[in-house]
Amino acid sequence: MNDILIQAIQARHTINLFDPSHTLSDDDITSLVKLATTAPSSFNLQNWRFIAVRNPESKARLRRIAWDQAKITEAAVTFIVCGQLADYRTLAERLQPVVDAGIMPPTMVPGWVGAAKSLYDGKPRQQRDEAVRTATFGASTLIQAAHAFGLGAGPMIGFDADAVSQEFGLRPDEVPVMLLAVGKALPDNWPQKPRRPINDVLTLA
Repeated sequence: MNDILIQAIQARHTINLFDPSHTLSDDDITSLVKLATTAPSSFNLQNWRFIAVRNPESKARLRRIAWDQAKITEAAVTFIVCGQLADYRTLAERLQPVVDAGIMPPTMVPGWVGAAKSLYDGKPRQQRDEAVRTATFGASTLIQAAHAFGLGAGPMIGFDADAVSQEFGLRPDEVPVMLLAVGKALPDNWPQKPRRPINDVLTLA
């Protein structure tokens, strides 16, 4: 059992109050997103994109279309976490590094592509569901990465999705799933809130 990892999970709490004087370098932002992309995705589609809103003008533009939430401008960076509609046609290219690394035999790729086509092709609901799932996995890992860096993170769903898509140039196949503010936490944030009793949420079958 990895006690350090368990302690990190238990210590994580949502941050709403950030030190507005704290900044992150582009290298730090890149490192956070690189860790986020270690999250799982269906068929290894990696159908996500992270828009790092970090300069004051861009933060102000985002805040205007996201319920005027102060943490958007006070955090060092606010990510727009996007999921991309699952598209089997991208899969062979995204599996090629897996083949090159010797993890997957090349003969297996067509079977995976065929399975992905069967699951997603012509099925917009499944494509969008997968976009939301993948972005959520990525955002969750980014939250843990931020805490590992000694930072805080606060996810947000309060925003105008259409306006965000237009203002920040999302492609037609991209869904803005959530915003995620990351920066230095102020001491006045609440601790992790108590959770429901485990008997209310766990069924052993």
